[in-house]
Amino acid sequence: MSTAFEITDRYVDELCVLFPPLATSLGVPGRDHEWGDGFGLSGIEAGHDLAVRYRLELLAHVDDPNPRQSLAARITLTSIEEQLAAYESEDHFRDLRHMGSPFHQPRSIFEIMPSESAEQWDNITRRLETIDQPYDDYRDRLDEGRRRGVTVARRQVKSVVRQARDVSGVNSSFHDIFDDADRLGYANDRLQRAVEYAKSAAGSFGEWLEREYIQGAVDEDGVGEEVYRRAADRLVGLDVDPSEAYQWGWEEFHRLLREMARVGEQIIPGSDLAEVKESLESDPRGTANSTDELVEYVERLLSEAVEDLAETHFEVPDAIRPLTVQIAPAGAPLGVYYIRPSEDFSRPGGVWYSIGDQRVFPLYQHISTAYHEGFPGHHLQIGTAMSQKENLSRAQRALTYYPGYQEGWAMYAEVLMGELGYLENPKHYFGMLAKQMYRAARIVVDIGLHLSKTIADTSPTASGEPWTFERAAQFMEIYGFRTPAQAQAEVLRYLGWPGQAIAYKLGEREMLSIREETRFRLGADFDLKEFHATILNHGTMRLDSLREVVRQSAEK
Repeated sequence: MSTAFEITDRYVDELCVLFPPLATSLGVPGRDHEWGDGFGLSGIEAGHDLAVRYRLELLAHVDDPNPRQSLAARITLTSIEEQLAAYESEDHFRDLRHMGSPFHQPRSIFEIMPSESAEQWDNITRRLETIDQPYDDYRDRLDEGRRRGVTVARRQVKSVVRQARDVSGVNSSFHDIFDDADRLGYANDRLQRAVEYAKSAAGSFGEWLEREYIQGAVDEDGVGEEVYRRAADRLVGLDVDPSEAYQWGWEEFHRLLREMARVGEQIIPGSDLAEVKESLESDPRGTANSTDELVEYVERLLSEAVEDLAETHFEVPDAIRPLTVQIAPAGAPLGVYYIRPSEDFSRPGGVWYSIGDQRVFPLYQHISTAYHEGFPGHHLQIGTAMSQKENLSRAQRALTYYPGYQEGWAMYAEVLMGELGYLENPKHYFGMLAKQMYRAARIVVDIGLHLSKTIADTSPTASGEPWTFERAAQFMEIYGFRTPAQAQAEVLRYLGWPGQAIAYKLGEREMLSIREETRFRLGADFDLKEFHATILNHGTMRLDSLREVVRQSAEK
C-alpha cells in the first residue's frame, strides 16, 4: 500500500502532465515546450477527476500512525476538498481578474523558463509559437461560463482588455524575451516571428473580451456575503466573520494611525502624516534614483538579514540562501512579489518588482517590503518548506497554497524585524507602519466594497458614506501610501480577488495570537527559534490547522 507521501508524489506528477507550466514552475524537465490542457474547460474537468481519485486514496491515510504521513494526508485532502467545492460552485468560470488570472500566466511563465542553451531557447520559441492554445482554451472556458450566466464584473474585464492591449502593442513585454535572447546570443528570425505571433494572440484574446465577453459581464463589482465568506475561508484558512473582521480592521487602522503620528513627530516635530510622507519621499538622501540602485539596496538589505539571523533565530538551509532581486517585465500589474525556487533549487527564489513608470524609489517604503518578500518572509517560509523533502510530502512543498499562512508569516516577519531592532531608525519604523496601515486599509476596503458596507463614522475621510470605487481608491492613495495609479490598481485587485487582501493582516493577527498562546503554555520554556522552526518546518496549511499543530508540538 502506498504511503501518503508516495500518493502526493504521483498527484503532483499527474498535475505536471496536465498543466506543463506547473512543471516549469517546479523545475520539472521535459515539458517546457508544452502548454497542456489546464487553461481550458477540458483541463479543469480533468483536474477535477484527478482530485476525486486522489481524495479517495488519501482518505485511507488520515489516521496513519506516522504523524508526518497523517499530516500530509490531512493537509492535501483539505486542499483537494476545497478545490472540489470551488468546482461545484463554478469558480473556474469567474477566474478572470485584474491580476493573478490565467490571462497573466502565459506571459509570466517565460520569466522562469531556463534560457542557457540552444535547446532551452527552442522550448521558449515553441511555447511562443503555440501560445494561441492557452489563450483560445481560456477563451472557450470563459465563453462557456458566459453561456451559463456565470461571468465577472465589467470593471475586471476592462482592466484585462487594457493589459492585453499593452502586451500586444509596440512596447510589449514580449519584446523583452527577444532582447534577452539577443544579449545571450540566441536571437534569430524564428524567435522574432514567434514574439510577434505571441503579441497577436494576446491582442486577439483582449479583442474578444472587449467585443463579446463584456456583453455578458455584470455591472456590480461586489460579490456579496455568501461568495465572500466562502472565498475568505479558503484564502485565509479560517472561518472568517466579515463583520468582526471589518470592525477589527477599523480598530487596527486607528491604532496604526496613532502610532504613525507618534513616530512622525520624532521625524519632523509638529508635522502631520502627509508632511512626513512628503519629506521622506522627496529627500534625495533616502531615495534610489534608478532600478539598479533599488535592486542593489534590497540585495544588500536581505544579505545582511540572512547573515545576522541564520542560526540565531531561524534554521536556514544552505539550499535556500541564494535569493535574487529582479525587475519584472513592463506591463505587469504594479507591485512586488516573490517567485519560488525550482524543486531542485537550481533556479533560486526571487523578489520581483513591477514598477511601471516609476524611476525614483523612496527607500523607507522598501525596507519592510524586502523583509516581507525576501528574508525572513516569503523566501524563508517557502524555501524552508521546499527543502523539507524528508518531512513534508511533495504536495505540501509544491502545491499547497493559503495566503493566510504565507502572507500572515510575511507580515509577522515585518513585525518581528521591528521587535529585533532592525527598524530602530524612526524613518524605517515609519515605513513599516505605513506598510501595516496599507494592509489594514485593505481589510476595510475589501470587505466594505464586497459587502456594501458603510465607511465608519470614525474614518478621517468620507465618514458614514457608502464605499465606491472612487472613494476606495482615494482612501488607498492616502492611507495605503500609494500613487493614484497604484491606488486604482489596488482596488481593482481587491474587487477581482475577494478575500485575498484581508489574508495579510488577519494572517498576521493569527500568527501573533498563536505565538502568545504558545508562550503562555510553555512559560519559561518558550523558545522563539523553536517556535519559528515549528511554523516553518510543517509547511503551508490552513491557519486553524496550524494552531492545532503548534499546540501539539508544545505539548510534546
